[in-house]
Amino acid sequence: MATRRKKLRLYFQSLLALGLLLIVIASVAQLQVVRDFFSQASSIPANVYVNTKAILGPLPRPWRNLAQGGESHAWRLAPISNEVAQLHPNYIRLDHVYDFYDVVQGQPGNLTLDFSKLDLVLEDIRSVGATPFLSLSYLPPMMSDDGNVTGKPNSYKDWQYLVQKTIEHVSGQKGFQDVYYEVWNEPDLFGGWKYYGSKNYLDLYAAAARGAAAANHTLAFKIGGPATTGLYQNWIDALLTYTSENNLRLDFISWHRYTYDLDQYRVDLALARTWVAAYPKYSGVLEFLITEWGHNSEMDAGYDGRLGAAHTVASAITMVGTLERGFIFEIQDGASDTDQAYWGRWGLFTASEHGAKPKPRYWALRMLDSLGPQRLQVLGQGSQVKALATKDEA
Repeated sequence: MATRRKKLRLYFQSLLALGLLLIVIASVAQLQVVRDFFSQASSIPANVYVNTKAILGPLPRPWRNLAQGGESHAWRLAPISNEVAQLHPNYIRLDHVYDFYDVVQGQPGNLTLDFSKLDLVLEDIRSVGATPFLSLSYLPPMMSDDGNVTGKPNSYKDWQYLVQKTIEHVSGQKGFQDVYYEVWNEPDLFGGWKYYGSKNYLDLYAAAARGAAAANHTLAFKIGGPATTGLYQNWIDALLTYTSENNLRLDFISWHRYTYDLDQYRVDLALARTWVAAYPKYSGVLEFLITEWGHNSEMDAGYDGRLGAAHTVASAITMVGTLERGFIFEIQDGASDTDQAYWGRWGLFTASEHGAKPKPRYWALRMLDSLGPQRLQVLGQGSQVKALATKDEA
């Protein structure tokens, strides 16, 4: 295992060097054609060919979407807002909306809502030029049937009301346009939800969709799910069938993807489109979103070093032209119980307690963001070597 990890580390470091090379090459407009050759054992060898005269159009930037997990009840974006703004994020995803931000007060059947703590982070998001993407999770214990934040609502009527008022507040009173509302976060993991039985995600989604339908005086928004730990056909089929048969709103399909396999993102999108094509109501209409991604869903030292940076660049390259939005997880580490600054957490920054220092993955995103606006033709990518070339406007 250690040998495999060492090889992977060296491989991803090579990918980062390749990315830097292509950026420099693409900026030299007088070079018409640049060729370089790369190969990998037991894979399709690369024969990378960049034609600086073949412009494919504007460069899509699916990596301009960030996610923050539940690291601290007091987390704020403000202390690192200048650095985050330089990534030019389009959306910032938050989960733990209902168990971290003290939104819900009162008693079951008689809820009162206070969005003031959440509003602080929403304004932080606005300040960096981004739009909120809210994962509608998890439950405050008083709303849960078992007292756990991942439990089932003891009243789906209350859950529907909570979603309705959240949308009215964020997309109405706060004036955010085109907010995404994602029903739950990893339901197959957090809470052990199924798409059948007594703890049925479809019931959770249905009540949320009814809440969205009841929301008044709002700007445009989108609602969807299921934000599972991976792309699973049984979950997708169940959600598509249920929403179609019950005339419930569904604007996007979402899932998470943690993998070393750089081609998995394309595979996921091809599968998702194939499955959705069986539902005429949704074919060609639904958006597909990967709302968390990285190389390992578990804590991993690679997130603190160059391996994570190289994986970020290589993965982002494979998403171009395939995926509209991929949300890199996550923005900032939480504090370590052993007072370590670098402890394999997923963040682009160390915890505030350790100076909120940018890690290599942050600089990888900065490098990607420096690419020119025009995408160039690149041919000959191999199984393990990914390339992207751009040029500035003439």
